[in-house]
Amino acid sequence: MYEQFYGFVEKPFSILPDPKFLYFGHSHAMAFSMLEYGLVNQAGFTVITGAVGSGKTTLIQHFLGSMHQTAKVGMITHTTRAGGNLLEWILMAFGQGFEDASYPRLYKRFCEFVESEVRRRGRVVLIIDEAQNLEPDRLEELRMLSNMNTTSMMMQLILVGQPELRATLQMPELRQFAQRISSDFHLPELQRSEARAYVDHRVRVAGGPDQLFSPSAKTLLFEASKGVPRQINVLADRCLVYAFAKTKDRVSSSIVRRVLEDRNRYGIFAPEEKPAPRKELHQPHYLESVSR
Repeated sequence: MYEQFYGFVEKPFSILPDPKFLYFGHSHAMAFSMLEYGLVNQAGFTVITGAVGSGKTTLIQHFLGSMHQTAKVGMITHTTRAGGNLLEWILMAFGQGFEDASYPRLYKRFCEFVESEVRRRGRVVLIIDEAQNLEPDRLEELRMLSNMNTTSMMMQLILVGQPELRATLQMPELRQFAQRISSDFHLPELQRSEARAYVDHRVRVAGGPDQLFSPSAKTLLFEASKGVPRQINVLADRCLVYAFAKTKDRVSSSIVRRVLEDRNRYGIFAPEEKPAPRKELHQPHYLESVSR
């Protein structure tokens, strides 16, 4: 819609996790370092947490793209609190057969798969996104699977999830699991200066002009989004639509304020307006006399 007008080669503020748009602020750089540390130093469990929309999945996608082909990687992106066989999901993540087999046979199949991959590549890495949905008994099952790491680190586990995952891992019944976490990091919201640089970074990667958003506009985006990258993307994209509609070559603070006002007034999360109280209708005097 506005891409050609501003010279973009693609939309700069899509909410889809695209690793080339990853902004390496201090926190994301630290989280990436912890992922690399866990992989290189053969950490048993690595845990990355962060708020909704903080860029965890984008970070993992970048991490996957930077990995050398010395590990077999399986990724589970869909987790639920419903029942089911977690081992089936793990085998499916690695492209292994999982149908019509008992749990002991599935476990034997998984162990044989890991051992064969270790002989060929050196290790197996399992990544579970949205891991906050895993119940404690599922996490304990993962710990039991890791018991195959007896003489060497054959399987490594990376859990990525929302802050609820931290609370779950602090439960007393998961203390053995927690003791195996060798590398962990929690992604906080962006700071004011980081949020400004984040907006400029995404505009630049998408091929847009420098300083497309004014400094005051970027400050308003930070305040309205509370530093959450996904919320910045949603608001910045809408600001570009408004600016394009007015054929403005720059997003000013007034455009951001208009976007915020319209969202608060017409958005689906806007407070409902209460209907005005109905006024009582009084009968004319001549009707009162007739009724008597």
